[in-house]
Amino acid sequence: MSGIFRVICVTLLAAYGAAGGWVVAAQAQTEPQTTKPQTTKPLVTSLGPDFPKSEIFIGNSFYYYNNGLPSHVSLLERAADPEHRQDYRATMVTIGGSGLDWHDVESYFRPNGIGAYSFDDQNNVVFNPPGKMFDAAVMMDCSQCPIHPKLKPAFTEFTKKDSDIVRAHGAKPIFFMSWAYADKPEMTAPLAEAYTVAGNANNALVIPAGLAFARAREKQPELNLYAPDKRHPSLAGTYLAACTTFAALTGRSPVGNSYYAGVDEPTAKFLQQTAWDTVQDYYGK
Repeated sequence: MSGIFRVICVTLLAAYGAAGGWVVAAQAQTEPQTTKPQTTKPLVTSLGPDFPKSEIFIGNSFYYYNNGLPSHVSLLERAADPEHRQDYRATMVTIGGSGLDWHDVESYFRPNGIGAYSFDDQNNVVFNPPGKMFDAAVMMDCSQCPIHPKLKPAFTEFTKKDSDIVRAHGAKPIFFMSWAYADKPEMTAPLAEAYTVAGNANNALVIPAGLAFARAREKQPELNLYAPDKRHPSLAGTYLAACTTFAALTGRSPVGNSYYAGVDEPTAKFLQQTAWDTVQDYYGK
């Protein structure tokens, strides 16, 4: 195990996808995807001046593909702030196919539990100081839950419930806006609206990863952001989501960051710029 973060992956069904359905292999499509203006504007547009440095990411397989989105976020943070690289860490708690209603968020904050130790750059175990383990919790529902007729009431219920739990433990709740499927670009606008409304209702920042996917596909439709199942991210998709998350969490631009996650340099630079432009537009800056 590498990195300074602890990854906890609970896989309920090996072939189960983030949407709660069976994964069917197919080639990802690259038709352009229009980014529609937000109907609802986000009220929370920054985490500053006290930007978080330790996060727990709560979600599903959209997080854990490609060695985990949180690991790439931490590496971007450390590359941007090498003098304080040891201060950044991320922990991931994922259940394949899960919505927020599957997660026992209260238990994730128990003393001497998740986040009690992590790993440094040399894979040494580091025991973290007792007390508050995380500055923020980045939460994502299942890929259809916020807009599914039978599941969106649970999205509303658990975004509030989990936000209250996170705040009770001294951390900031944050919502991660997921992306549309490769062959269902029409999911983008309703997902963006649902997450923005939930963010406003709970005074929480929303990370506009879904809008970043839409922007990238519109500008470079030939770039594949998806795994063959058309839902989970390719490495480029994970890197784009990580750059968007980095920009939202830190308030810094990922443009020029030296960490490319194994993506070729021209593509990485395009994704960095796309992430920054998306965050700036979404937050109205």
